[in-house]
Amino acid sequence: MKAFFETLKNIYKIEDLRKRILYTLGILLIYRLGSFIVIPGLDPSQLGALQEQTKEGIMGLLDMFSGGAFHNASIFALGIMPYISASIVVQLLGIAVPYFQRLQKEGESGRNKLNQITRVLTVGILLFQGPAYITNLYIQLPQGAFLLSKFWFTITATITMIGGTMFIMWLGEKITDKGIGNGISLIIMIGIIARLPFAFVAELFSKAEELGGGLVMLLIELVILFAVFMFSILLIQGTRKIPVQYAKRIVGNKQYGGVRQYIPLKVNAAGVMPIIFAQALMFIPMLFARFDATAGIAAAFSYTGFLYNFTFGLLIIVFTYFYTAIIINPNQMAEDMKKNGGFIPGVKPGKKTVEYLDSIMSKITLPGSIFLAIIAILPAFAIKLGVNNQFAQFFGGTSLLILVGVVLDTLQQIESHLLMRHYDGLMKSGRLKGRSGM
Repeated sequence: MKAFFETLKNIYKIEDLRKRILYTLGILLIYRLGSFIVIPGLDPSQLGALQEQTKEGIMGLLDMFSGGAFHNASIFALGIMPYISASIVVQLLGIAVPYFQRLQKEGESGRNKLNQITRVLTVGILLFQGPAYITNLYIQLPQGAFLLSKFWFTITATITMIGGTMFIMWLGEKITDKGIGNGISLIIMIGIIARLPFAFVAELFSKAEELGGGLVMLLIELVILFAVFMFSILLIQGTRKIPVQYAKRIVGNKQYGGVRQYIPLKVNAAGVMPIIFAQALMFIPMLFARFDATAGIAAAFSYTGFLYNFTFGLLIIVFTYFYTAIIINPNQMAEDMKKNGGFIPGVKPGKKTVEYLDSIMSKITLPGSIFLAIIAILPAFAIKLGVNNQFAQFFGGTSLLILVGVVLDTLQQIESHLLMRHYDGLMKSGRLKGRSGM
């Protein structure tokens, strides 16, 4: 405990770090306040049906990522996910389209152009998602909840929600520039954390009921939740170190190279992207289920059903390999090593190095993808074992991995500031490692 307060004291002493943390907290406060501002033209007292709809299933997930703004019919109801979707599309275009590949290699100017394209694409996605959200409002809410005509409410609400998402995106960029951590990731994380107290209280009351199992069962759930968190940290931090030896070079009177370094290949190099891709595809049967009069599709693809979770887990494994192949390029790694006079001991440079790196990535990606799939479907098991829908979301899935990854990344940045100014890090031994990115 003494070391903890000493660390806080050291953080306070560093003026730049202190300002960055306070700036970040201020921006996050603005975001949370905006999550409670209802779309103009709606009666806030008649949102009960929408709040009931978001207590479980897919709608519950959407509400979690928006920090409750979805069920509040807030100006931030669509959250930051449209921007994430646009970023994924641009990232995939960077693999298939030569124009985007050139932009990725142009440095700062190329990144600025890609960011501008991402913003425009975000607006395009919002033009579809905004009216879809409003249509859901008309289905769920009574007619008396709308204070404007349908035409004017659709127009004004769509513009308002587009502006809300773009404002959130701007807040995230400001955190990245002037705050601490990745702004977009922090905004998603704070939305997830905002739901935790309500979910915990709901679980506490359910366990206090006569057939709820009592506080002993709640304590067991918290121990399991802690174990899942530890397991998630191991998955995010797990790496396979590949030794690289650099040849000695003498330039003038100085010697360069001749040292052994390591390439850290992550067990889960793809991060949470496979879950996001798989989740997007799993929305398709849920969409068809709405138009199925016999409710057969809805029963087959129930959120806690075997078929849904088996398909979901299988898609995650496939997408883990797919996304890992996109972001890890053995050919480029082998070429960079060759240019810098490096080689893997016992492996010939060139094609043999590429084959060796590809083999290692294939071997470590398999257990990584399986563990990722297990974490993704854990909430369904938790619901089956009696945990309420809201609290079960914290037992796994995208929300848990984002939460763990962003916290580790932010703490790593804080530790870097401390070490740069010759203070002790956040841990007595060793150093924190950042995540692979979202």
